[in-house]
Amino acid sequence: LGVWQLDRARQKLDLQARIEARADLPPLGSADLARDDVAAQGQHYRRIVLRGRWLAERTVYLDNRQMNARQGFFVVTPLLLAGGDAVLVQRGWSPRDFSDRSRLVPVPAAAGEVQLEGRIAPPPSKLYEPGVPGLGLIRQNLDLMQFRQQTGLELSDFTVRQTGPASEGLRRDWPAVALGVEKHYGYAFQWFAMSALVLGLYVWFQFFRPTTAPSKESPIHVPPPRI
Repeated sequence: LGVWQLDRARQKLDLQARIEARADLPPLGSADLARDDVAAQGQHYRRIVLRGRWLAERTVYLDNRQMNARQGFFVVTPLLLAGGDAVLVQRGWSPRDFSDRSRLVPVPAAAGEVQLEGRIAPPPSKLYEPGVPGLGLIRQNLDLMQFRQQTGLELSDFTVRQTGPASEGLRRDWPAVALGVEKHYGYAFQWFAMSALVLGLYVWFQFFRPTTAPSKESPIHVPPPRI
């Protein structure tokens, strides 16, 4: 198990190297976008320049999302591309009104064709959600398949995280991808330490303990108590 944890750490280091290599590649255009999930995974974290039209009426606010240790919403809006395809764009982070959770900061969406820069990314991570998943304007998670059925849009199998300075009331200080390599090293150390402990106990009880135990043929003499 310790060796397996080290192998998992190595796989994540390889992934980190691929992410950094893709980040340095020239940006893709709309015509270069992957058409299926397998090809989309090969484009994750690539830079991209898109032109399209915002579908502002399909905007969704993902709740309980943090940026710079502050709670708020990730604002997600589909961008309609030429040809009828659409891409979900994570436009940025908006703060929450703690006095009224349902009060949202309006996010303007320019009419007509817009151009944006971003990075191709997997769908937003899913958080624990008790009960039935919400389907309203504010929701905890966003399932691509479910959103396709709800909106009737031909959505791509990935999202785009819009980059650039803050605008439209949204911040875009996206955190770096956390691969958690350190935890695998910690788990590996625990497994190796446990194995060493078990081995040490086995050697002690099988080889050293019998030689130090008192012999049954020569019992220890205990003098009787004085009266």
